[in-house]
Amino acid sequence: MDSFNPVRLNEARLYRKMTIEELANAVGVKKQAISQFENGKSLPEFDTLNKISKSLNFPIRFFREYSRENSVIGNTYFRAPFSSSKKDMNAQRIKAKYVAFIQSCLSEYVNFPLLNIPHFDEVDDIERIANQTRDYWGLGIDPIPDMVALLERNGIIVSEFSTEGRTIDAFYQYGEMFGREYYCVVLGTDKATFTRRQFNAAHELAHILLHERNNDIDELDRDEFRKREDEANKFASAFLLPREAFEQDVRLYCNKLNYYIELKRKWKVSISAMIIRAFGIGIITSNQYQYLMRQISREGWRTQEPLDAYMTPKKPKALKQAINMLILNDYLSPKQIFALFSKYKISLPKDVIDEVLNLEPDTLPDELEEEIESKIVALFPRRLTN
Repeated sequence: MDSFNPVRLNEARLYRKMTIEELANAVGVKKQAISQFENGKSLPEFDTLNKISKSLNFPIRFFREYSRENSVIGNTYFRAPFSSSKKDMNAQRIKAKYVAFIQSCLSEYVNFPLLNIPHFDEVDDIERIANQTRDYWGLGIDPIPDMVALLERNGIIVSEFSTEGRTIDAFYQYGEMFGREYYCVVLGTDKATFTRRQFNAAHELAHILLHERNNDIDELDRDEFRKREDEANKFASAFLLPREAFEQDVRLYCNKLNYYIELKRKWKVSISAMIIRAFGIGIITSNQYQYLMRQISREGWRTQEPLDAYMTPKKPKALKQAINMLILNDYLSPKQIFALFSKYKISLPKDVIDEVLNLEPDTLPDELEEEIESKIVALFPRRLTN
């Protein structure tokens, strides 16, 4: 063989969430052999590589490419890193990287919004930062109808896919691709409601604005990590429910649970989050807060609130629109889209692209299918018979 990229083997194995021993058993080699392949200490024979390719469902060329993209992954913020499995988190990190890679490739043809986020020297006053972020984006004090679209319009990459674990609800990744920095927010599809997704998107925006991009997040202890999560929740609450306008709305019937249903229609935020915000800014007392929360439990609203069934979760649009525009406007055929990824030396299989972009199954056909350019034969015109 001409080349073999050991990093790609490790990446594909982690993406599929297989251990070295599981892959070795599937391929029919000793686990020491897989370890040596991943460490670059030995090269697999072609027959072995072919079995690896089939076991991991990545094309052989994926393992032979050396990417020019020079990607660097900074911090990936997971909501519950101490209770999430390392296997799950590794897979999600790679998925987010692939999302950023796909957008970078499509940027050759598609004019995506440029990154447009405010930067703050001091992040000690979260309420102030939330207000200034609203000012920066010209949002005023009105409700935000679609947090997902707001992030995408300001150059933050957003995707959605199953995070396959109850502890990974949403996360964000900072990195560099082709020498350009990116922020990628991933929203889980497993437990999505409209208001939950609104809050999750605002929560991940908080990490982007408040917390360091490149320091080693694995070095944070539980207390420091919990502090950052609290800061992100406070930002999301203040950003979605600006104090002046929300206080004016909520004060009249602040201790009436059913009133919060009407506020939910306007503010697009969950009832529990609004009650927490009302308590946090001093509109309701501790006793009123506890009373309302007990009512929520008694009504069974912790699992599903009123209006949840009628408010459809907002979905990321930019990447799906990009692929559909390229195909429908005859810029690129589906086969040429696969070729574009190969051009930049990451030949991703169809199921990976479908998963990380949450595409409809028929958006991209199997890359190995032959395209029918035109009809080869045609019927003669009908002949009239006597």
